[in-house]
Amino acid sequence: MLVLEDGRSFPGRAYGASGSTVGEAVFCTAMTGYQETLTDPSYHRQVVVMTAPHIGNTGVNDEDGESRRIWVSGFVVRDPARRPSSWRSRRALEDELAEQGVVGISGVDTRALTRHLRERGAMRVGVFSGDALREPVTGRRLEPSELLVRVLDAPVMTGADLAGEVTTPEPYLVEAVGEPRRGADGRPMTVVALDLGIKSRTPWHLAQRGVRVHVLPSSATTEEVLALEPHGVFYSNGPGDPAAAEHEVGVLRDVLARKVPFFGICYGNQLLGRALDLGTYKLVYGHRGVNQPVLDTATGSVEITAHNHGFAVDAPIGEPFDTPFGRAEVSHWCLNDRVVEGLRLLDGPAFSVQYHPEAAAGPHDAGYLFDRFCDLMAAPERTPDTPSAQSPAKGEGTAATGPQSSTTSTEESA
Repeated sequence: MLVLEDGRSFPGRAYGASGSTVGEAVFCTAMTGYQETLTDPSYHRQVVVMTAPHIGNTGVNDEDGESRRIWVSGFVVRDPARRPSSWRSRRALEDELAEQGVVGISGVDTRALTRHLRERGAMRVGVFSGDALREPVTGRRLEPSELLVRVLDAPVMTGADLAGEVTTPEPYLVEAVGEPRRGADGRPMTVVALDLGIKSRTPWHLAQRGVRVHVLPSSATTEEVLALEPHGVFYSNGPGDPAAAEHEVGVLRDVLARKVPFFGICYGNQLLGRALDLGTYKLVYGHRGVNQPVLDTATGSVEITAHNHGFAVDAPIGEPFDTPFGRAEVSHWCLNDRVVEGLRLLDGPAFSVQYHPEAAAGPHDAGYLFDRFCDLMAAPERTPDTPSAQSPAKGEGTAATGPQSSTTSTEESA
């Protein structure tokens, strides 16, 4: 039984682990890449409803995971595959969910559930199966109204500071692939990435461009970041309310004050907004999928992008505005609903996007942003506008944006 906090319930069949789980109900419209969705740390404390009806067709492999484990609190599908059919599959999705203790439910009318969430907004939800559906002493099956009490006891997402729950416990280094790219000082180009829920594809993209990446825990201090003498600083995607990330915003303000080139993705975009004294707010039901159209104001082009966010930055579109670090502007915005999708400093080397340029099975339109970051680190006196003449234009491809090998062709960003 699936029970929403407004009292609506949906029956189904147990899928994955048996038991109970609670979290925020959100829906993902991606038709492929469920393994990347499950292992994206940004989904921590969320129960994900897949709108595509057939899930599990390609099983689970050992290459497409975006982190060390499954992070979703629960998983809701309509018609799970009875057996996987892919030469890359190593095990069935349901077995993987059960092995990692993820409570799921199948046979749900996910179209009706998604329409409900679109109309009422993301809300808390519980999924219950097995013994969790029965009163412990008598064995009586519990009514949805009784299960609702457990749902209402669950914490809400607003105000949640969750980066520390998903970050790496220890720093690690991702070395450059091939000949290292050199910074203006002649040293191998180095980036410090703050892990707020980072996906493995992000440092991979930078490494493919000849950049060394030091990944640090979200608790890293300004002194620890600067001690590595980075040519640039990166903030990753991640879960939670950006208004609660006071430590990470404080470190970012120190980075901006020193004019160290900065690039942020998703949660990193929201934290750049907070560092620039902009507000953030919770979206009604969020953007989660791989087909969102976004306008790049620097080029006038429209990119089809992958999204996974429930919060957004409040900033004026179409006109520069003042910040403690100089003038800034909205660099990208969503053509569906005019949500801010990117920020750019006009008087400093910093920019960010709300969507995911590291998408794999999703669109690759925004892969050039990693080149833009490398251009900025090579010449910090520039502002983050368009790639330099030496960088590939959109669609030309690099080691990271050209044709993918068969081991990465199904990867996708949530």
